[in-house]
Amino acid sequence: MRTYDNPVIPGFHPDPSVCRVGDDYYLVCSSFEYFPGVPLFHSRDLVHWRQIGNVLDRPGQLDLSDDVPASAGIYAPTIRHHDGLFHVVTTSAGAGGTFLVTAERPEGPWSDPVWIDLPGIDPDLAWDEDGACWVAMAGVSVARIDPRTGRVLEGPLPMWSGTGLRDPEAPHLYRIGDWWYLLLAEGGTAVGHGVSVARARSPRGPWEPAPGNPLVSHRGTGLPIQCTGHGDLVQAADGTWWMVLLGTRPCGWFPEFHVLGRETFLVPVEWADGWPRTGPVQERHPAPAAWAPVEQPPVRDDFADPALAPHWISPRRRPEGCWSLTERPGRLTLTATGDSLDRPGHTFVGRRQQHHDCRAAASLEPGAARAGLSVRLDEAHHYDLEVSGGVAAVIARIGPLRQRVAERPVPADAVTLAVEIRATRDPGKQHGPDTLVFSVGTGEGTVRLAELDGRYLSTEVAAGFTGRVIGMYVTEGRAAFDWFEYAPTTP
Repeated sequence: MRTYDNPVIPGFHPDPSVCRVGDDYYLVCSSFEYFPGVPLFHSRDLVHWRQIGNVLDRPGQLDLSDDVPASAGIYAPTIRHHDGLFHVVTTSAGAGGTFLVTAERPEGPWSDPVWIDLPGIDPDLAWDEDGACWVAMAGVSVARIDPRTGRVLEGPLPMWSGTGLRDPEAPHLYRIGDWWYLLLAEGGTAVGHGVSVARARSPRGPWEPAPGNPLVSHRGTGLPIQCTGHGDLVQAADGTWWMVLLGTRPCGWFPEFHVLGRETFLVPVEWADGWPRTGPVQERHPAPAAWAPVEQPPVRDDFADPALAPHWISPRRRPEGCWSLTERPGRLTLTATGDSLDRPGHTFVGRRQQHHDCRAAASLEPGAARAGLSVRLDEAHHYDLEVSGGVAAVIARIGPLRQRVAERPVPADAVTLAVEIRATRDPGKQHGPDTLVFSVGTGEGTVRLAELDGRYLSTEVAAGFTGRVIGMYVTEGRAAFDWFEYAPTTP
């Protein structure tokens, strides 16, 4: 029997939402303070996913100022296909509220936002048999809207708010047979997370909770996957049902730390007595009938394409003047827009860390700039390997503390900056989740500069909803990067 491994989209890809169009599946995730926003994936089997773009890929759609804190921004999008159009509805927390964008093709272009005057987060979209459009919001409430204008036509009306646990959120409405089903996350997005379900004959209710709630939760278990919740249902082309949902993979000594953020998992769903049912989310499950592997991005990006690949992201925005692929063809040239990674407004281009054991490296031509390679969780939690004035240094920013950990002279021409991340396998007391090893390479060889404990770049220390992002930055002058590579390593 063919099996698949969880997570199906590793790394910081939380709050997944999925829809099927024929034999194709499309999935979106939260992006929070990063630009471009709402990563968009395509699959033919629900297991193998390839990022084909970002829904919010221009400043007119997503305008996040320096006042938007880390872990604010784009929350919990929902993707649906109706009447020939793709729809994505989401909330920009701290930067405008809830809005809807549409596209004829998933690759875009996606429309400018249509704003919806509804309070809350985690919006959902569903259409009834009369063609009316309903938006459910965390809390939980539902309203009928005009999706073309965003005007609220009815409501918001109160809905079933779960079994009584905290933070009822991530509502998803489905018309299945003669029933409307409401999928709901509750218990908070940490270790108490779970998914519950109720049903009604109309989006207006009244709602009947499932006798077997929660539908899924790992709270109170010792399973390697934790924080399971925020699910979305999809029926495969062969009639089987599946759920995408978020979870974490904590590591290290008690209370454990998760460093990759909340990731996207897949679990099979069965129906019994008119209710969906599923078991625990395992690291390995029997695979769907379809099986369609996809080609993953190359390990090395030589910056030879005319545009940045869709997995490259930047905090809040990426002004045209701060980066270029044409100034020096075959190189990514970055220009400083801020003098420190400790404050918003800096120039940073990175990608999500997706594996517990991995290595990232970049070839830097620093010139007279101050530039480097950073492993970032937010402005107050990052480790940097920086080159300036002929010296390479490792700098640790942990909360209010900033320390220069190690340094070494380097030549003025190209240097290779690298970080190898090694997960802790047998945690003893005081062991963090992993170790980050920073090294610098020149024509004379490679020198290891520092080894740092990874717990300080974890959600449990830094707080927030995101995961690690590894990237290139410039905080003074202009520097060029010849290539960047990222690959998992064998434990």
